[in-house]
Amino acid sequence: MDVKKCIVGLTINLFLSICVLGQDEAAIKYAATISVEDLEKHLSYLASDELEGRDTGEKGQKLAATYLREFYKSKGLIGPVDDDYFQQFELVSTSWAEVSLSIGKNEFIENEDFIFMGDGDMKKREKTELVFLGLVSEENLEIVEVKDKLVGIWAIGDRSGALVDMVMDAGALGAVVVTMEGQANFDRMANRFKSLAGRGRLGFEKPTTNRPVFMVSSEKMGQIFESSVEELKEAAKNDPTTIPSQKVAYKIEKHINRVETENVMAFLEGTDKKEEVLVISSHYDHVGINSKGEINNGADDDGSGTVSVMEIAEAFAQAAEEGHRPRRSILFLNVTGEEKGLLGSQYYAENPVFPLENTVNNLNIDMVGRIDYEYEDAENQDYIYVIGSEMLSSHLKIINEYNNITYTNLILDYRYDAEDDPNRFYYRSDHYNFAKHNIPVIFFFNGVHDDYHQPTDTIDKIEFDLMEKRARLIFHTAWDLANREERTPVDGENTRMDR
Repeated sequence: MDVKKCIVGLTINLFLSICVLGQDEAAIKYAATISVEDLEKHLSYLASDELEGRDTGEKGQKLAATYLREFYKSKGLIGPVDDDYFQQFELVSTSWAEVSLSIGKNEFIENEDFIFMGDGDMKKREKTELVFLGLVSEENLEIVEVKDKLVGIWAIGDRSGALVDMVMDAGALGAVVVTMEGQANFDRMANRFKSLAGRGRLGFEKPTTNRPVFMVSSEKMGQIFESSVEELKEAAKNDPTTIPSQKVAYKIEKHINRVETENVMAFLEGTDKKEEVLVISSHYDHVGINSKGEINNGADDDGSGTVSVMEIAEAFAQAAEEGHRPRRSILFLNVTGEEKGLLGSQYYAENPVFPLENTVNNLNIDMVGRIDYEYEDAENQDYIYVIGSEMLSSHLKIINEYNNITYTNLILDYRYDAEDDPNRFYYRSDHYNFAKHNIPVIFFFNGVHDDYHQPTDTIDKIEFDLMEKRARLIFHTAWDLANREERTPVDGENTRMDR
Protein backbone atom coordinates (compact mmCIF):
# COMPACT_ATOMS: atom_id res chain seq x y z
CA MET A 1 0.00 0.00 0.00
CA ASP A 2 1.27 3.52 -0.85
CA VAL A 3 1.23 5.27 2.53
CA LYS A 4 2.02 8.64 0.96
CA LYS A 5 -1.08 8.34 -1.16
CA CYS A 6 -3.11 7.48 1.91
CA ILE A 7 -2.07 10.45 4.00
CA VAL A 8 -2.52 13.20 1.42
CA GLY A 9 -5.05 15.65 2.76
CA LEU A 10 -5.63 13.66 5.97
CA THR A 11 -5.16 14.54 9.58
CA ILE A 12 -2.92 12.30 11.69
CA ASN A 13 -5.99 10.97 13.48
CA LEU A 14 -7.68 9.96 10.26
CA PHE A 15 -4.46 8.32 9.08
CA LEU A 16 -4.26 6.30 12.27
CA SER A 17 -7.92 5.34 12.05
CA ILE A 18 -7.87 3.85 8.57
CA CYS A 19 -4.34 3.20 7.29
CA VAL A 20 -2.98 0.98 10.03
CA LEU A 21 -5.94 -1.35 10.38
CA GLY A 22 -4.94 -3.85 7.71
CA GLN A 23 -7.36 -6.39 6.31
CA ASP A 24 -10.48 -7.32 8.26
CA GLU A 25 -10.90 -11.10 8.07
CA ALA A 26 -14.63 -10.91 8.85
CA ALA A 27 -15.16 -8.37 6.07
CA ILE A 28 -13.32 -10.64 3.62
CA LYS A 29 -15.45 -13.61 4.66
CA TYR A 30 -18.79 -11.87 4.14
CA ALA A 31 -17.73 -10.00 0.99
CA ALA A 32 -17.09 -13.45 -0.50
CA THR A 33 -20.81 -14.24 -0.17
CA ILE A 34 -21.44 -11.70 -2.95
CA SER A 35 -21.25 -14.00 -5.94
CA VAL A 36 -21.72 -14.03 -9.68
CA GLU A 37 -24.23 -16.87 -9.30
CA ASP A 38 -26.50 -14.95 -6.92
CA LEU A 39 -26.25 -11.70 -8.85
CA GLU A 40 -27.22 -13.49 -12.04
CA LYS A 41 -30.06 -15.38 -10.35
CA HIS A 42 -31.73 -12.21 -9.06
CA LEU A 43 -31.11 -10.19 -12.21
CA SER A 44 -32.51 -12.97 -14.40
CA TYR A 45 -35.86 -12.31 -12.77
CA LEU A 46 -35.78 -8.54 -12.31
CA ALA A 47 -34.68 -7.94 -15.93
CA SER A 48 -36.99 -10.56 -17.44
CA ASP A 49 -39.80 -9.85 -19.88
CA GLU A 50 -42.28 -10.87 -17.17
CA LEU A 51 -41.58 -7.58 -15.39
CA GLU A 52 -42.30 -5.52 -18.51
CA GLY A 53 -39.55 -2.99 -17.87
CA ARG A 54 -40.55 -2.19 -14.24
CA ASP A 55 -42.29 1.08 -15.14
CA THR A 56 -43.24 3.15 -12.10
CA GLY A 57 -46.67 2.23 -10.78
CA GLU A 58 -47.17 -0.56 -13.31
CA LYS A 59 -47.45 -4.34 -12.90
CA GLY A 60 -43.74 -5.05 -13.38
CA GLN A 61 -42.67 -2.53 -10.76
CA LYS A 62 -45.11 -4.13 -8.30
CA LEU A 63 -43.73 -7.60 -9.05
CA ALA A 64 -40.20 -6.33 -8.49
CA ALA A 65 -41.23 -4.73 -5.18
CA THR A 66 -42.76 -8.00 -4.00
CA TYR A 67 -39.63 -9.93 -5.00
CA LEU A 68 -37.44 -7.52 -3.03
CA ARG A 69 -39.69 -7.66 0.03
CA GLU A 70 -39.73 -11.44 0.10
CA PHE A 71 -35.97 -11.56 -0.32
CA TYR A 72 -35.31 -9.20 2.57
CA LYS A 73 -37.81 -11.02 4.75
CA SER A 74 -36.09 -14.34 4.01
CA LYS A 75 -32.77 -12.89 5.22
CA GLY A 76 -34.22 -11.82 8.56
CA LEU A 77 -34.00 -8.11 7.85
CA ILE A 78 -36.64 -5.83 9.38
CA GLY A 79 -39.37 -3.96 7.55
CA PRO A 80 -38.99 -0.48 9.10
CA VAL A 81 -42.30 1.07 8.01
CA ASP A 82 -44.83 -0.09 10.60
CA ASP A 83 -43.26 -3.57 10.36
CA ASP A 84 -43.53 -3.50 6.57
CA TYR A 85 -40.94 -3.18 3.83
CA PHE A 86 -42.94 -0.76 1.65
CA GLN A 87 -42.99 3.00 1.94
CA GLN A 88 -46.09 3.69 -0.12
CA PHE A 89 -46.97 7.03 -1.63
CA GLU A 90 -49.04 8.55 -4.40
CA LEU A 91 -47.96 10.21 -7.60
CA VAL A 92 -50.07 11.77 -10.30
CA SER A 93 -49.75 10.94 -13.96
CA THR A 94 -50.24 14.11 -15.93
CA SER A 95 -51.01 13.82 -19.60
CA TRP A 96 -52.24 16.28 -22.16
CA ALA A 97 -55.22 15.56 -24.34
CA GLU A 98 -53.81 18.20 -26.67
CA VAL A 99 -50.56 20.10 -26.91
CA SER A 100 -50.34 22.08 -30.11
CA LEU A 101 -47.75 24.61 -31.23
CA SER A 102 -47.49 26.59 -34.43
CA ILE A 103 -44.83 29.16 -35.22
CA GLY A 104 -45.14 31.33 -38.29
CA LYS A 105 -46.90 29.22 -40.92
CA ASN A 106 -45.55 25.93 -39.57
CA GLU A 107 -47.51 23.53 -37.36
CA PHE A 108 -45.06 21.70 -35.11
CA ILE A 109 -45.43 18.04 -34.11
CA GLU A 110 -45.16 17.15 -30.44
CA ASN A 111 -42.26 14.81 -29.56
CA GLU A 112 -40.78 15.28 -33.00
CA ASP A 113 -40.33 19.03 -33.49
CA PHE A 114 -40.75 19.99 -29.84
CA ILE A 115 -41.07 18.51 -26.36
CA PHE A 116 -43.58 20.00 -23.94
CA MET A 117 -41.90 20.63 -20.58
CA GLY A 118 -44.37 22.96 -18.91
CA ASP A 119 -47.84 23.01 -17.41
CA GLY A 120 -51.23 24.47 -18.16
CA ASP A 121 -54.86 23.74 -18.95
CA MET A 122 -56.51 25.97 -21.53
CA LYS A 123 -59.95 26.06 -23.09
CA LYS A 124 -58.88 27.93 -26.19
CA ARG A 125 -55.82 28.49 -28.35
CA GLU A 126 -53.51 31.30 -27.21
CA LYS A 127 -51.95 33.61 -29.79
CA THR A 128 -48.87 35.72 -29.13
CA GLU A 129 -45.32 36.33 -30.39
CA LEU A 130 -42.10 34.40 -29.94
CA VAL A 131 -39.08 36.64 -29.34
CA PHE A 132 -35.47 35.55 -29.17
CA LEU A 133 -33.51 36.27 -26.00
CA GLY A 134 -30.89 33.51 -26.00
CA LEU A 135 -28.90 34.38 -22.91
CA VAL A 136 -31.07 35.16 -19.90
CA SER A 137 -29.60 38.17 -18.17
CA GLU A 138 -30.87 41.40 -16.69
CA GLU A 139 -29.24 43.27 -19.57
CA ASN A 140 -31.01 41.20 -22.24
CA LEU A 141 -34.32 41.41 -20.41
CA GLU A 142 -34.00 45.20 -20.45
CA ILE A 143 -33.55 45.42 -24.22
CA VAL A 144 -35.97 42.67 -25.36
CA GLU A 145 -39.67 43.21 -24.73
CA VAL A 146 -40.89 39.89 -23.31
CA LYS A 147 -44.20 40.86 -21.67
CA ASP A 148 -47.07 38.57 -22.74
CA LYS A 149 -44.82 36.70 -25.18
CA LEU A 150 -43.03 33.39 -25.47
CA VAL A 151 -39.27 33.78 -25.17
CA GLY A 152 -36.57 31.67 -26.83
CA ILE A 153 -33.71 30.91 -24.39
CA TRP A 154 -30.66 28.63 -24.25
CA ALA A 155 -30.85 25.63 -21.91
CA ILE A 156 -28.10 25.66 -19.26
CA GLY A 157 -28.09 22.34 -17.38
CA ASP A 158 -30.25 22.20 -14.29
CA ARG A 159 -30.45 26.03 -14.25
CA SER A 160 -32.95 26.03 -17.11
CA GLY A 161 -35.93 26.06 -14.75
CA ALA A 162 -34.56 29.08 -12.92
CA LEU A 163 -34.01 30.85 -16.23
CA VAL A 164 -37.60 30.21 -17.25
CA ASP A 165 -38.63 31.69 -13.89
CA MET A 166 -36.61 34.82 -14.67
CA VAL A 167 -38.29 35.47 -18.00
CA MET A 168 -41.75 34.77 -16.56
CA ASP A 169 -41.04 37.10 -13.64
CA ALA A 170 -40.27 39.70 -16.30
CA GLY A 171 -43.79 39.24 -17.70
CA ALA A 172 -43.36 36.51 -20.34
CA LEU A 173 -46.13 33.98 -20.91
CA GLY A 174 -43.66 31.12 -21.22
CA ALA A 175 -40.52 29.94 -22.97
CA VAL A 176 -39.11 27.93 -25.83
CA VAL A 177 -35.98 26.34 -24.39
CA VAL A 178 -33.20 25.43 -26.80
CA THR A 179 -31.13 22.35 -25.98
CA MET A 180 -27.56 22.69 -27.19
CA GLU A 181 -26.74 18.96 -27.06
CA GLY A 182 -27.26 18.38 -30.79
CA GLN A 183 -30.09 17.08 -32.93
CA ALA A 184 -29.33 13.39 -32.25
CA ASN A 185 -29.63 13.85 -28.49
CA PHE A 186 -32.80 15.88 -28.91
CA ASP A 187 -34.30 13.17 -31.14
CA ARG A 188 -33.42 10.53 -28.55
CA MET A 189 -35.11 12.56 -25.82
CA ALA A 190 -38.16 13.22 -28.02
CA ASN A 191 -38.52 9.49 -28.75
CA ARG A 192 -38.44 8.76 -25.04
CA PHE A 193 -41.17 11.34 -24.38
CA LYS A 194 -43.18 9.85 -27.23
CA SER A 195 -42.95 6.38 -25.68
CA LEU A 196 -44.21 7.80 -22.38
CA ALA A 197 -46.91 10.02 -23.87
CA GLY A 198 -49.76 7.57 -23.45
CA ARG A 199 -48.92 7.01 -19.79
CA GLY A 200 -48.45 10.63 -18.85
CA ARG A 201 -45.73 12.40 -16.90
CA LEU A 202 -45.37 11.18 -13.33
CA GLY A 203 -44.72 13.51 -10.44
CA PHE A 204 -46.04 14.81 -7.17
CA GLU A 205 -49.37 16.61 -7.34
CA LYS A 206 -49.11 20.38 -7.68
CA PRO A 207 -51.59 23.11 -8.54
CA THR A 208 -51.88 23.73 -12.28
CA THR A 209 -49.82 26.70 -13.41
CA ASN A 210 -50.01 28.56 -16.68
CA ARG A 211 -46.45 27.77 -17.66
CA PRO A 212 -46.13 26.88 -21.35
CA VAL A 213 -42.55 25.68 -21.81
CA PHE A 214 -41.50 23.96 -25.02
CA MET A 215 -38.09 22.49 -25.79
CA VAL A 216 -36.58 22.43 -29.29
CA SER A 217 -33.18 21.62 -30.75
CA SER A 218 -30.75 24.36 -31.71
CA GLU A 219 -31.26 23.37 -35.35
CA LYS A 220 -35.03 23.81 -35.02
CA MET A 221 -34.63 27.20 -33.36
CA GLY A 222 -32.43 28.26 -36.27
CA GLN A 223 -35.18 27.23 -38.71
CA ILE A 224 -37.79 29.14 -36.70
CA PHE A 225 -35.85 32.39 -36.90
CA GLU A 226 -34.39 31.69 -40.33
CA SER A 227 -30.87 32.04 -38.94
CA SER A 228 -27.95 29.73 -38.41
CA VAL A 229 -27.12 28.53 -34.92
CA GLU A 230 -23.93 30.59 -35.09
CA GLU A 231 -25.92 33.74 -35.93
CA LEU A 232 -28.26 33.10 -33.01
CA LYS A 233 -25.32 32.65 -30.66
CA GLU A 234 -23.79 35.89 -31.91
CA ALA A 235 -27.09 37.74 -31.48
CA ALA A 236 -27.48 36.38 -27.95
CA LYS A 237 -24.08 37.86 -27.06
CA ASN A 238 -24.42 41.18 -28.87
CA ASP A 239 -27.99 42.28 -29.63
CA PRO A 240 -30.90 39.79 -29.58
CA THR A 241 -33.24 42.50 -30.86
CA THR A 242 -31.74 41.97 -34.32
CA ILE A 243 -33.68 38.69 -34.58
CA PRO A 244 -37.27 39.45 -35.70
CA SER A 245 -40.14 37.99 -33.68
CA GLN A 246 -42.41 35.21 -34.98
CA LYS A 247 -46.15 34.74 -34.63
CA VAL A 248 -47.03 31.79 -32.43
CA ALA A 249 -50.16 29.95 -31.31
CA TYR A 250 -50.46 27.13 -28.79
CA LYS A 251 -52.98 25.15 -26.78
CA ILE A 252 -52.62 22.86 -23.76
CA GLU A 253 -55.30 20.54 -22.36
CA LYS A 254 -54.47 18.60 -19.21
CA HIS A 255 -55.60 15.24 -17.79
CA ILE A 256 -54.61 13.70 -14.40
CA ASN A 257 -54.60 10.08 -13.12
CA ARG A 258 -53.45 8.94 -9.67
CA VAL A 259 -50.69 6.32 -9.39
CA GLU A 260 -49.73 4.31 -6.30
CA THR A 261 -46.12 3.25 -5.93
CA GLU A 262 -43.65 2.29 -3.20
CA ASN A 263 -40.05 2.43 -2.07
CA VAL A 264 -38.78 -0.89 -0.75
CA MET A 265 -36.55 -0.92 2.30
CA ALA A 266 -35.01 -3.33 4.76
CA PHE A 267 -33.31 -2.47 8.04
CA LEU A 268 -30.47 -3.98 10.01
CA GLU A 269 -30.13 -2.52 13.50
CA GLY A 270 -26.63 -1.76 14.71
CA THR A 271 -25.10 -2.19 18.15
CA ASP A 272 -23.54 0.65 20.14
CA LYS A 273 -24.08 3.27 17.40
CA LYS A 274 -27.49 2.04 16.26
CA GLU A 275 -29.05 5.52 16.20
CA GLU A 276 -26.75 6.41 13.29
CA VAL A 277 -27.84 5.02 9.91
CA LEU A 278 -25.93 4.21 6.72
CA VAL A 279 -28.15 4.11 3.61
CA ILE A 280 -27.23 1.83 0.69
CA SER A 281 -29.50 2.55 -2.26
CA SER A 282 -30.47 1.79 -5.84
CA HIS A 283 -33.54 2.43 -7.95
CA TYR A 284 -35.46 -0.63 -9.02
CA ASP A 285 -37.81 1.02 -11.54
CA HIS A 286 -37.07 1.40 -15.23
CA VAL A 287 -38.81 2.90 -18.28
CA GLY A 288 -41.25 0.11 -19.18
CA ILE A 289 -42.46 -0.64 -22.71
CA ASN A 290 -41.75 1.71 -25.60
CA SER A 291 -44.16 2.95 -28.25
CA LYS A 292 -43.27 -0.03 -30.48
CA GLY A 293 -44.28 -2.52 -27.80
CA GLU A 294 -40.66 -3.43 -27.00
CA ILE A 295 -39.70 -4.12 -23.39
CA ASN A 296 -36.92 -2.05 -21.87
CA ASN A 297 -35.60 -4.69 -19.48
CA GLY A 298 -33.18 -2.38 -17.69
CA ALA A 299 -30.64 -5.07 -16.81
CA ASP A 300 -27.90 -2.50 -16.22
CA ASP A 301 -30.19 0.46 -15.44
CA ASP A 302 -30.70 -0.25 -12.64
CA GLY A 303 -31.18 -3.97 -12.28
CA SER A 304 -27.44 -4.21 -11.69
CA GLY A 305 -27.51 -1.76 -8.80
CA THR A 306 -30.58 -3.35 -7.27
CA VAL A 307 -29.20 -6.88 -7.19
CA SER A 308 -25.93 -5.45 -5.82
CA VAL A 309 -27.87 -3.92 -2.91
CA MET A 310 -29.59 -7.28 -2.38
CA GLU A 311 -26.27 -9.14 -2.22
CA ILE A 312 -24.71 -6.54 0.07
CA ALA A 313 -27.76 -6.79 2.33
CA GLU A 314 -27.45 -10.58 2.43
CA ALA A 315 -23.76 -10.32 3.35
CA PHE A 316 -24.50 -7.97 6.26
CA ALA A 317 -27.46 -10.09 7.39
CA GLN A 318 -25.31 -13.23 7.48
CA ALA A 319 -22.58 -11.35 9.37
CA ALA A 320 -25.11 -10.18 11.96
CA GLU A 321 -26.51 -13.68 12.37
CA GLU A 322 -23.00 -15.01 13.00
CA GLY A 323 -22.13 -12.42 15.63
CA HIS A 324 -20.69 -9.62 13.47
CA ARG A 325 -23.54 -7.11 13.62
CA PRO A 326 -22.40 -3.63 12.49
CA ARG A 327 -22.03 -0.84 15.02
CA ARG A 328 -24.22 1.52 13.00
CA SER A 329 -27.60 0.59 11.58
CA ILE A 330 -27.98 0.07 7.84
CA LEU A 331 -30.99 0.87 5.67
CA PHE A 332 -31.10 -0.98 2.35
CA LEU A 333 -33.22 1.27 0.17
CA ASN A 334 -34.58 0.43 -3.29
CA VAL A 335 -36.44 3.45 -4.57
CA THR A 336 -39.12 3.83 -7.20
CA GLY A 337 -39.62 6.67 -9.66
CA GLU A 338 -35.95 7.47 -10.32
CA GLU A 339 -36.56 7.42 -14.06
CA LYS A 340 -39.35 9.96 -13.62
CA GLY A 341 -37.19 12.51 -11.82
CA LEU A 342 -35.64 10.95 -8.67
CA LEU A 343 -39.13 10.85 -7.16
CA GLY A 344 -38.75 7.91 -4.76
CA SER A 345 -35.58 9.24 -3.17
CA GLN A 346 -37.14 12.70 -3.01
CA TYR A 347 -40.12 11.24 -1.17
CA TYR A 348 -37.85 9.41 1.27
CA ALA A 349 -35.75 12.54 1.91
CA GLU A 350 -38.91 14.54 2.61
CA ASN A 351 -40.50 11.72 4.63
CA PRO A 352 -37.54 9.90 6.17
CA VAL A 353 -38.13 6.73 8.16
CA PHE A 354 -34.98 7.57 10.11
CA PRO A 355 -33.99 11.18 10.89
CA LEU A 356 -31.76 12.70 8.23
CA GLU A 357 -29.54 14.21 10.92
CA ASN A 358 -28.76 10.61 12.00
CA THR A 359 -28.07 9.46 8.42
CA VAL A 360 -24.29 9.29 8.17
CA ASN A 361 -23.79 8.44 4.48
CA ASN A 362 -25.53 7.30 1.32
CA LEU A 363 -23.82 4.82 -1.00
CA ASN A 364 -25.87 4.84 -4.20
CA ILE A 365 -25.47 2.17 -6.90
CA ASP A 366 -26.88 3.00 -10.34
CA MET A 367 -25.57 1.01 -13.34
CA VAL A 368 -22.62 -1.17 -12.32
CA GLY A 369 -22.98 -4.12 -14.70
CA ARG A 370 -21.43 -2.92 -17.95
CA ILE A 371 -18.35 -1.43 -19.62
CA ASP A 372 -18.83 1.99 -21.20
CA TYR A 373 -17.40 3.74 -24.26
CA GLU A 374 -14.30 4.94 -22.43
CA TYR A 375 -13.17 1.45 -21.39
CA GLU A 376 -14.50 -0.78 -24.17
CA ASP A 377 -11.04 -0.99 -25.78
CA ALA A 378 -8.97 -0.66 -22.61
CA GLU A 379 -6.51 -3.35 -21.59
CA ASN A 380 -7.64 -3.10 -17.97
CA GLN A 381 -11.44 -2.88 -17.71
CA ASP A 382 -11.68 -3.33 -13.94
CA TYR A 383 -12.94 0.18 -13.24
CA ILE A 384 -15.78 2.03 -11.58
CA TYR A 385 -16.69 5.71 -11.78
CA VAL A 386 -16.83 7.29 -8.33
CA ILE A 387 -18.85 10.50 -8.07
CA GLY A 388 -19.40 12.89 -5.16
CA SER A 389 -17.13 11.17 -2.65
CA GLU A 390 -15.36 14.32 -1.43
CA MET A 391 -17.91 17.01 -2.18
CA LEU A 392 -19.32 16.97 1.34
CA SER A 393 -16.69 15.14 3.38
CA SER A 394 -12.91 15.22 3.10
CA HIS A 395 -12.77 11.71 4.57
CA LEU A 396 -15.21 9.70 2.46
CA LYS A 397 -13.12 9.53 -0.72
CA ILE A 398 -10.07 8.36 1.22
CA ILE A 399 -12.07 5.71 3.05
CA ASN A 400 -13.35 4.33 -0.25
CA GLU A 401 -9.84 4.43 -1.76
CA TYR A 402 -8.37 2.65 1.23
CA ASN A 403 -10.89 -0.18 0.95
CA ASN A 404 -10.26 -0.47 -2.76
CA ILE A 405 -6.47 -0.64 -2.26
CA THR A 406 -6.90 -3.18 0.53
CA TYR A 407 -9.47 -5.50 -1.02
CA THR A 408 -10.51 -4.99 -4.67
CA ASN A 409 -7.90 -3.01 -6.65
CA LEU A 410 -10.33 -1.51 -9.15
CA ILE A 411 -9.53 1.60 -11.16
CA LEU A 412 -11.42 4.38 -9.38
CA ASP A 413 -12.18 6.85 -12.16
CA TYR A 414 -13.09 10.40 -11.08
CA ARG A 415 -13.58 12.01 -14.50
CA TYR A 416 -17.26 12.76 -13.77
CA ASP A 417 -16.64 13.79 -10.17
CA ALA A 418 -17.43 17.48 -10.45
CA GLU A 419 -20.46 19.69 -10.02
CA ASP A 420 -19.75 21.29 -13.40
CA ASP A 421 -19.38 17.99 -15.27
CA PRO A 422 -21.29 18.62 -18.53
CA ASN A 423 -23.00 15.23 -18.17
CA ARG A 424 -24.44 16.40 -14.82
CA PHE A 425 -24.14 12.85 -13.39
CA TYR A 426 -23.85 14.20 -9.84
CA TYR A 427 -27.41 15.48 -10.16
CA ARG A 428 -28.90 12.54 -12.04
CA SER A 429 -29.30 9.72 -9.55
CA ASP A 430 -30.83 9.20 -6.13
CA HIS A 431 -27.78 10.11 -4.03
CA TYR A 432 -28.47 13.74 -4.94
CA ASN A 433 -31.58 13.84 -2.72
CA PHE A 434 -29.34 12.91 0.21
CA ALA A 435 -26.52 15.28 -0.79
CA LYS A 436 -29.03 18.16 -0.86
CA HIS A 437 -29.41 17.57 2.88
CA ASN A 438 -25.63 17.61 3.48
CA ILE A 439 -25.35 13.84 3.82
CA PRO A 440 -21.99 12.70 2.37
CA VAL A 441 -22.56 10.41 -0.61
CA ILE A 442 -20.80 8.20 -3.12
CA PHE A 443 -22.41 7.42 -6.46
CA PHE A 444 -21.00 4.23 -8.06
CA PHE A 445 -21.54 4.12 -11.84
CA ASN A 446 -20.21 2.27 -14.90
CA GLY A 447 -20.91 5.03 -17.45
CA VAL A 448 -23.16 5.19 -20.49
CA HIS A 449 -23.34 2.71 -23.37
CA ASP A 450 -25.39 2.30 -26.55
CA ASP A 451 -28.04 0.26 -24.73
CA TYR A 452 -28.85 3.00 -22.20
CA HIS A 453 -32.67 3.29 -22.01
CA GLN A 454 -33.03 0.92 -24.96
CA PRO A 455 -34.72 -2.52 -25.29
CA THR A 456 -31.20 -3.88 -25.80
CA ASP A 457 -30.22 -3.30 -22.14
CA THR A 458 -30.49 -7.03 -21.47
CA ILE A 459 -28.92 -9.50 -19.06
CA ASP A 460 -26.77 -11.24 -21.69
CA LYS A 461 -24.61 -8.09 -21.87
CA ILE A 462 -23.90 -7.89 -18.14
CA GLU A 463 -20.27 -8.38 -17.05
CA PHE A 464 -21.05 -10.41 -13.93
CA ASP A 465 -17.42 -10.97 -12.84
CA LEU A 466 -16.80 -7.24 -12.92
CA MET A 467 -20.11 -6.48 -11.22
CA GLU A 468 -19.15 -8.87 -8.41
CA LYS A 469 -15.89 -6.93 -7.85
CA ARG A 470 -17.72 -3.62 -7.84
CA ALA A 471 -20.34 -4.87 -5.37
CA ARG A 472 -17.60 -6.21 -3.09
CA LEU A 473 -15.86 -2.81 -3.08
CA ILE A 474 -19.12 -1.15 -2.05
CA PHE A 475 -19.62 -3.77 0.65
CA HIS A 476 -16.13 -3.16 2.08
CA THR A 477 -16.66 0.61 2.09
CA ALA A 478 -20.05 0.11 3.76
CA TRP A 479 -18.52 -2.25 6.35
CA ASP A 480 -15.90 0.38 7.17
CA LEU A 481 -18.44 3.22 7.42
CA ALA A 482 -20.78 1.15 9.57
CA ASN A 483 -18.08 0.10 12.05
CA ARG A 484 -15.60 2.98 12.37
CA GLU A 485 -15.46 5.03 15.57
CA GLU A 486 -16.39 8.43 14.11
CA ARG A 487 -18.90 9.19 11.37
CA THR A 488 -17.52 11.03 8.35
CA PRO A 489 -17.55 14.78 9.04
CA VAL A 490 -19.44 17.19 6.80
CA ASP A 491 -16.56 19.49 5.93
CA GLY A 492 -16.34 19.47 2.13
CA GLU A 493 -15.94 22.62 0.05
CA ASN A 494 -19.34 22.09 -1.58
CA THR A 495 -21.30 21.84 1.67
CA ARG A 496 -24.51 23.78 1.22
CA MET A 497 -28.25 23.29 0.91
CA ASP A 498 -28.96 25.26 -2.27
CA ARG A 499 -27.29 23.20 -5.00
